[in-house]
Amino acid sequence: MAQKFGGKFSPDGTQTTSQASTPPSIAKPAKGRSRANLLFLAALPIVFTSIGESAAQMIVAIGAFALMALGAWLTRDGIDAQSAYEARTIARRPAIPRKLFGAVALGLGVGVATFDTSLMDGILYGIITVVLHLTAFGLDPMRDKSVDGVDTFQTDRVARAVDEAERHLQAMSDAIETAGDRTMTARVERFQATARSFFRTVENDPRDLTTARRYLGVYLLGAKDATIKFSKLYAQGRDPSVKADYASLLDDLEANFTAKNQALLSDNRTDLDIEIDVLRDRLQREGIRLNEGE
Repeated sequence: MAQKFGGKFSPDGTQTTSQASTPPSIAKPAKGRSRANLLFLAALPIVFTSIGESAAQMIVAIGAFALMALGAWLTRDGIDAQSAYEARTIARRPAIPRKLFGAVALGLGVGVATFDTSLMDGILYGIITVVLHLTAFGLDPMRDKSVDGVDTFQTDRVARAVDEAERHLQAMSDAIETAGDRTMTARVERFQATARSFFRTVENDPRDLTTARRYLGVYLLGAKDATIKFSKLYAQGRDPSVKADYASLLDDLEANFTAKNQALLSDNRTDLDIEIDVLRDRLQREGIRLNEGE
């Protein structure tokens, strides 16, 4: 029997299809991530060239490789963190400057690998590596992003809410991968793009957070739980009715997020029109004549 993935976390949306609205574009991989992956390959020759050498030299080579691999991993994570930071209107800077730490770890690895000729050579090669790394990948974001005219308290509230929502979306991605269905993976990514478009609207006007909190928390928590449930059931027998029920739930959620997003945008436009009318009246009281088209 088909099992619905609705429940208390599903918004009461109108019946719709997956073509109800034009989906936003899905985010591309972070810029520079492929170059960061190449750093792992750059560290491998150090291990291979140490084969046949003394035990002490092999230990040094393995240590250098570990430092360089750590540097590559930190750099890749730093690029991902910066990509998420740049995609958001309101965001807190990364708590750990991963790219900076990655540059230092990579420099230490190169220094350890080359200090056998002389200590000074190791130091110089390490410094050169750090400089080249920072030139190629840049520094981590060092300051929080906020909207002009919005106080820190409101900014922090929105940032925390969006951080929680992003964790739910990441959990959905992790769960749907276990189902092994490319169609549903793409469908989840499309819903996530719709949700992130909604996040940007809330970030642009933090006053919307009060009415949007249920969407950022309860509904996405329900979507995450339903995705985990679907992945487990679908992996057992690949029942098409289970897939259809889950796709229907995503359709309903996406329709509700799209409708709420449009409502928030309309409210923001109404607020802007009111502000313009108030300003127009004030200017007229001051004796400043306006053109008819303004």
